[in-house]
Amino acid sequence: MKALVAVKRVVDFNVKVRVKSDGSDVDIDNVKMSMNPFDEIAVEEAVRLKEAGKVSEIVAVSIGGKKCEDTLRTALAMGADRAVHIETESAVEPLAVAKLIKAVAEKEQPQLLLLGKQAIDDDANQTAQMLAALLNAPQGTFAGKVVLENGEVLVTREIDGGLETVALKLPAVISTDLRLNEPRFVKLPNLMAAKKKPLEKTTPAEWGVDVAGRLKTLSYAEPKARQAGIRVNSVEELVAKLQAAKVI
Repeated sequence: MKALVAVKRVVDFNVKVRVKSDGSDVDIDNVKMSMNPFDEIAVEEAVRLKEAGKVSEIVAVSIGGKKCEDTLRTALAMGADRAVHIETESAVEPLAVAKLIKAVAEKEQPQLLLLGKQAIDDDANQTAQMLAALLNAPQGTFAGKVVLENGEVLVTREIDGGLETVALKLPAVISTDLRLNEPRFVKLPNLMAAKKKPLEKTTPAEWGVDVAGRLKTLSYAEPKARQAGIRVNSVEELVAKLQAAKVI
């Protein structure tokens, strides 16, 4: 069984991002970048399935600039077997990403497609759902547990009322949530070994996908600073303050 895992290069989750002074974009100059945390969980789950003998090959794919190769090398160091880098310096929107992954999937024919539920830069939470629709494949979103058995995949996910488990016929698209696993620490020898693993370089044009933007961002702005709280001396004063603020 082959697994295809999509990974994205984003600003490291420990970094506090800042908006450029003209409000045109987020300032990422000299900022630490890393693999999207949800995608890291997707890679870890694929590797665990391979270690359990459920998956025979893992192919990692990333879309973006030249430096995305570093992100793919991290995926290879975690345990992926091959990587595909679709290189473009353009900002690629979720629909274009889904179309590119669909094209790769049609070539690779994976039985399992794993993606992070969202990227922490745009928080779109759209690509996995769009990919499933384009492939006409069953999908399990926000996966907290994944079990492969009897030619299908069982995905347990959180819902408002508790937990829901869905059985999906393969091939299937799964988006991973935080509770699925804790990604392993990548050791230096594994990073060195990853440099010898195959990494294919392509472009969106080679896959026949137009990545021209369809959305226009008008401006970026940082959220307003939180106001300091106030201390009250009694329940009556608290109720009065809440009534004045029209909260109750």
